[in-house]
Amino acid sequence: MADLAVNSFGQAPIYDSTNGDRNKLAVEDKSFHDWYRFVLSYPPHLVREYIADFNLKADDLVLDPFCGTGTTVVEAKLQGIRSLGLEANRFAQFAGNVKVDWTINARYLREVGRRIHEEVISRLCNHGLPDDPLDHPRILRSGLQRFTDEQAKLILKNSISPIPLHKTLVLLDEIDRYDGVSVHKYLRLALAKTVVFRVSNLKFGPEVGVGKPKEDVAVAGAWLAELHQICDDLEAVDPTAYPEARVLLSDSRNLGPALQGTQVSAVITSPPYPNEKDYTRTTRLESVLLGFVNDKSDLREMKKTLLRSNTRGVYVADDDDRYVEHIAEVQDIATKIEEKRLELGKTSGFERMYARLTKLYFGGMAKHLKELQQVLKPGAMLAYVVGDQASYLRVMIRTGQLLEQIAVDLGYEKVRIDQFRTRFSTATKEWLNEEVVVLRWPGRK
Repeated sequence: MADLAVNSFGQAPIYDSTNGDRNKLAVEDKSFHDWYRFVLSYPPHLVREYIADFNLKADDLVLDPFCGTGTTVVEAKLQGIRSLGLEANRFAQFAGNVKVDWTINARYLREVGRRIHEEVISRLCNHGLPDDPLDHPRILRSGLQRFTDEQAKLILKNSISPIPLHKTLVLLDEIDRYDGVSVHKYLRLALAKTVVFRVSNLKFGPEVGVGKPKEDVAVAGAWLAELHQICDDLEAVDPTAYPEARVLLSDSRNLGPALQGTQVSAVITSPPYPNEKDYTRTTRLESVLLGFVNDKSDLREMKKTLLRSNTRGVYVADDDDRYVEHIAEVQDIATKIEEKRLELGKTSGFERMYARLTKLYFGGMAKHLKELQQVLKPGAMLAYVVGDQASYLRVMIRTGQLLEQIAVDLGYEKVRIDQFRTRFSTATKEWLNEEVVVLRWPGRK
């Protein structure tokens, strides 16, 4: 394991533990954050620690260019700091934006939720299908609502069982009667969380997969409970006491259109790791359910706006690798991956693509860091949460060290690398670091 650096104030490292609990959501942090939380999200306390370390004030602006479902922007808002997020995954951008909008009348939201719940219960009973499967035996045996064939092709097979899906689509139909009304987005976000974590057959570990089927489960009641939690959080705050926060739909490698005229004081973010994970799979069910992705062409267009981190998202026209052609360390890693592939006799299409993907990933990060310079204030501080990887044919990729080298090449100042936590790779029998690369932008020379 790498030694821990001393921080910029000459103090002990921020992180001195490899405890797995470091990445868990604390009970006291559930408000707003837990409306919907991306399974791979880093914890709010991490954001708090860097807000304090960077000495950020109310008139500063924190940017998260890989926003996910909004951990940084939500926590910055709670801490009284203005914030802005960028996210290319359509559902994640939607979720993050809802989580930082606290202006809705919670009493009205509860009332709408109650009406919808009653209507769904009535419709299901008319079908002979109670929401709670313990109420009485099911009568409905045919005529269940289903995804279209095109939608079904997009999700993992058996992601959700037929009866829970029918109930979900009946509930969604009632929710969408409020399309255009201020409460609509909160109703839909509550449904997304309910379906993924309480109704579906999905499991996360952290890879998304399908577990034991839930043949029948309460949907409307579970959704109403999630909606009440949103209302409880809203009723606990005065929205006028908190600064503005937004999440924009944007490619982090092309910041100009989204951030024109913006002055950023700090960046706190966690980009995808080069780990062969298709991050769109993690939010696929809710993306399809709510209409953010409707067919394969739609999915492909969204993937093109994402940083390249897996072979399923590489396209012929991709050229981000040109941004790291002169970075010897990146080229060396790609060469080692290709040599290992040949040594092992791996010939499949995705295995042949590993070396190129590695260069595209780091090239995309270089392009992002270059773009970012147009909006950073001189002296702006940056914190990037990244992880080492050993998934590419068991060739170790020290992501934090490579990212730091790329940043320095672009004119950023190295501050330190903080260790967040470690995990053991069974493939390489080595310890993998999750680290926070801390940089400073001195301004253009």
